Amino acid sequence: MGVLNNIFKWIILERIKEIDEFSRSPHSKQERLLEYLVQNSVNTEWGKYYDYKRIRNYKEFAEKVPLQDYNSLKPYIERMMTGEQNIVWPTDINWFAKSSGTTDDKSKFIPVSKESMMDCHYKAGKDMYAMYYNQYPNANLVDGKSLVLGGSHQVNKLNEDSYFGDLSAVLMQNLPTWAEAKRTPVLSIALMDNWEEKIEKMAKAILKQKVTNVLGIPTWTTILFRRILEMTGKSNISEIWPMLELYVHGGVSFDPYRNLFKELLPSDNMHYMETYNASEGFFAIQDSAFANDMLLMLDYGIFYEFIPVDGSGQNENKPIPLEDVELNKNYALVISTNSGLWRYKIGDTIRFTSKDPYRIKISGRTKHYINAFGEELMIENAEKALAIACEHTNSIIADFTAAPVFFSRDGNGAHEWLIEFEKDPKDFQEFVHHLDETLKQLNSDYEAKRFKDMALQGPIVRKLLKGTFYEWMKKRGKLGGQNKVPRLSNSREFVDDILEFVNHSE
Repeated sequence: MGVLNNIFKWIILERIKEIDEFSRSPHSKQERLLEYLVQNSVNTEWGKYYDYKRIRNYKEFAEKVPLQDYNSLKPYIERMMTGEQNIVWPTDINWFAKSSGTTDDKSKFIPVSKESMMDCHYKAGKDMYAMYYNQYPNANLVDGKSLVLGGSHQVNKLNEDSYFGDLSAVLMQNLPTWAEAKRTPVLSIALMDNWEEKIEKMAKAILKQKVTNVLGIPTWTTILFRRILEMTGKSNISEIWPMLELYVHGGVSFDPYRNLFKELLPSDNMHYMETYNASEGFFAIQDSAFANDMLLMLDYGIFYEFIPVDGSGQNENKPIPLEDVELNKNYALVISTNSGLWRYKIGDTIRFTSKDPYRIKISGRTKHYINAFGEELMIENAEKALAIACEHTNSIIADFTAAPVFFSRDGNGAHEWLIEFEKDPKDFQEFVHHLDETLKQLNSDYEAKRFKDMALQGPIVRKLLKGTFYEWMKKRGKLGGQNKVPRLSNSREFVDDILEFVNHSE
């Protein structure tokens, strides 16, 4: 193990003491953080309007400041994008993260302050490595490169002082020199707009690099790995990068991809880490290899609130602070941040698996569910059921989406699944059976609706040709970056569009 790696490990592990500290005193940490956010913003336009100088505690904050979503904050953000300052946050905001969303074609532009960049996103990047070295003292990430599969939008200039791009583009553009030196590929390739050309150039550029860790969404990482194997004729990625030991993933559930990655990376020295981040902030990191939940990070300049939700995400419940949450209940996440997002509903749902310390799992999106018949099917149920069906039938899923089949005059409702397999199930009907039975076990509402096919008939599963989702996303101009295949939808918009695309392609 190199001297540089030992020095890096010694420095990075100092952070573990601070993580332990906020884990021991989570409520006081959040209280102090809310006080900091409010007091810092007293003289902003937003702070004056909502009388921040008179806010002394969470109760008063919740009474004075209404819940927000992107549409309600959009007028303020648009003014900041023209160069106006001191609107929702006191320091100048010159960077905006462009987020395409998953189901909405309209772009969102999320303000990224200097504080958010340094005290949230970059801090989280260092914390990932601190937690990894804390678990694996013999790790060696420094004597090689970090392969980062970022977004596909170059940084664009809004005006003399303001810029926008994918969050990854914004962060890469502002990386400290030492961090940029350890990242691959070069920016001119990493931020290319043409995703197909980018994959080709990226594969060629990184083949001879010594890659020790990879960060990226599983879907696009898989596509890159496949291309590299095609180019080299090797049977797996471990033959190309024997020093590769860590894959950091997020954005979508890793469960449907787990077996595929075991085939692509069969090394016994391979480890995986889940993270929960978005353009709005970095929220949680998997701090233990022996658990599948993530530690909620409480000192990143983000104050958290949680709205109890049912399976559909439709409710009028009031937000609650961290100290009032309960285990194994679904909550919609609400954040107030050091970029001026106040009581902002991010659109994700989480559930707590532990309160000492606070650990979470992502359970879905408030818009990603199927509840056409009262079955309240969340994405977490769907992904777990698919993983179990794959395990029973020795199959691997590349991508999927699902939507309801509504009642007709001649038939009851159903769920229609479009699945692209990386490895086909030995018995397709057995796969469908296990999917259905596991959903019944995981979701009592689904089980009740499936009773004797009274409301829901058995699932309709359609096997798509390899590459279908990729070509469909390409047609929509949604390749790469933060773009993801929509998983569950309460309407048939995506499923019908994909089926029409398949029919026209035949």
